[in-house]
Parts: sequence; structure tokens; C-alpha cells
Amino acid sequence: MDSVKNIAVVAHDNCKDELLDFLDCNRDAILQHNLVATGTTGRLVEELLSSGAAEHGGKKVTRLKSGPLGGDQQLGALIADGGVDILFFFWDPMEPQPHDVDVKALLRLAVLYNIPTASNRSSAEFLISSVFFDKEFSIKSGRFFDYANRKLA
Repeated sequence: MDSVKNIAVVAHDNCKDELLDFLDCNRDAILQHNLVATGTTGRLVEELLSSGAAEHGGKKVTRLKSGPLGGDQQLGALIADGGVDILFFFWDPMEPQPHDVDVKALLRLAVLYNIPTASNRSSAEFLISSVFFDKEFSIKSGRFFDYANRKLA
């Protein structure tokens, strides 16, 4: 994993404000990296960070479809293809989601490919304050690493 990470940001509706506040409080650290986000979250993150983006090379947020419209699956494909290094996914444990199976599949892939994942503000603060956040890092082989990275015959 390079020092510049590909960071995915996702938030369910009731968690968007918390994710945006987290990103705003950590703006300088976040703007050093590449961002990808689903649907409305992507638009909101882009609006929030656009004022500081010019100082960091004018980086934009790569915006995928909304989660229920396939964005979670697009993000899962990026994880499987090695295009995501870190996942900030603020999900709502109290609100049923119409695309719950997609959410579960996305989180499953994050675990399968050993992607550092934060699901709430506390875990996000721990992750972003890690000494590895802006340094090169070698992902250790997890239990499923060999299986996930095997070559199909």
C-alpha cells in the first residue's frame, strides 16, 4: 500500500453528518489521499472538501452510483480489484436498509481483502491517527488472503 491511499467513504443517511464532520475535522490528512464515494455521500464530500482541494492538486472525489442503485457493488468490485486501501463506512445499525444484502457483501469483501475499515466515528479516529495512515504499509496475509488472490485456472 502506497503512502497515498485510495480511501472509500460511504455513509447511510442518518450517518452522513457525522462522516462529514469527521472529514472536515481531518481535512488536511484526508486531502493527501484519493477519495471514492457512493452516491449522495460523494456529492456531499466533494462539496465539503472542494475549498481545500486546490491546495492539494485539485483532487476530486470519484463518485459511484448510490448504494441501493449499485454503488455498494461498484465499491466492492474496486476492493476486489485492489483499488481501495481504506474504507470509512458509517452505517446505521438502527435503520433497515433496502439494499442490506449489498451492504453485507461490501463489508464481507473488506474483511476478505483485509482492508482497514472504520464503521463509526471512534474507529475512524483511531484509523486516521495510525502511524500507517500516510506511510507505505504492507498488508499482512490474512486467513483468506491466499484464497482471495488465487489465480483461476
